[in-house]
Amino acid sequence: MSKADYELLASFRYALRKFLGFSENAAIEHGISPQQYQVLLAIEGFPGRNWVTMGELAEQMRIAHHSAVGMVDRMEGLGLVKRVSSEHDRRAVQVSVTRKGHCILEKLYRIHRAELRSVGPQLAALLQKAASRAPE
Repeated sequence: MSKADYELLASFRYALRKFLGFSENAAIEHGISPQQYQVLLAIEGFPGRNWVTMGELAEQMRIAHHSAVGMVDRMEGLGLVKRVSSEHDRRAVQVSVTRKGHCILEKLYRIHRAELRSVGPQLAALLQKAASRAPE
C-alpha cells in the first residue's frame, strides 16, 4: 500500500468519526444516549415492519442478547419502547417504539438528514475514491 492509500483511508475514517461524533452529541442534546438512539433507529428501520425481536435487536446492535434485554428494560422505563409477547410464539417478544420514542427519533432524523446533506458528498467522494483504487 502507498502513502496515498493510507491517507485516503485515514481521511475516510476521520470523516466517519466526525459524523458519528455529531450523531452522539445530537442524541445527548435530545435527552437520550447514543445507544438509545441506535436502538430506536434499529427498530424503526428494520426491513418490512416496525418491531423487532430481542434477538434481532441484539444482532442489529451487535450486542449480546442479555445486553439487549437490559437496554430495552431501561428504555421501556423511560417510555421510549414497549414490548409485547408475540401472538405466534409466546416465547418471543416484539419490541416497538412508543409515541414518545417516535417524537425523539423524528427530531433526530431531521437533524441527521441535514448533517448528511452537508457531509454526505465528502463521504461519498472518499468512499468512491477508496473503492475505485486498484489494489497493490
